[in-house]
This record gives sequence, structure tokens and C-alpha cells, in this order.
Amino acid sequence: MGLLIQRFIGGSVLVGCAISHLRGPTELVMFVPQLVGLATGILLFLGLWTPVAGVAIAVAELWTLLFRPGDPWTPVLLAALGASLALIGPGAWSVDARLFGRKQISVPQR
Repeated sequence: MGLLIQRFIGGSVLVGCAISHLRGPTELVMFVPQLVGLATGILLFLGLWTPVAGVAIAVAELWTLLFRPGDPWTPVLLAALGASLALIGPGAWSVDARLFGRKQISVPQR
């Protein structure tokens, strides 16, 4: 349930930020990361290709951090969220789990 909430919050922030930035005039150096943020936010909502989307989020947000002046904390937070989702995976309630099966790690008893 925690991964589902994490994916929904991250996806909604990415989609919201991308839509707000793409409404106004945007230079090309910032258009591409915002478009990537929009696409990966939708993928996170669905839980589809979560590791790939997480890496793309981390790269796009680091790009945004380098080339957009202003508050650095939102891109840092979203990059960390994307990297953590790439490492953890989509969780049980995702399209990835339905398509590829849920991976469980069993720790043997000592």
C-alpha cells in the first residue's frame, strides 16, 4: 500500500509540475525534461515500467536542477523519489505486477 501511495504522490506532482511549466513559453532545454516528467508521471500512476520510469525521473529532475534557476528542493526531492522507485520496484498493485509477476524475496530462517 505504501508503494501505491508513493507512486500516486510522485506521479501527481510530476504531472502537475509538467503541466504548469508547459503552459507558458518554455525554452527547448527545459521542454524535454518537462515532457519526460509528464510521461513518467503517467507511467507511475499506472505502475507500468516503474524501474525505467524511476531512472528517467531521476535523470530529468537532475537536468532540471542544473538548468533551471530557482528553488532546488523540488527537483532534488523528485529525483530521490524516482531513484527510490527504480530500486524498490512497482509493488503488488501495479500493471507491472500483473504483466510480469510479483517478485518476492524470502529470507531463510536461521
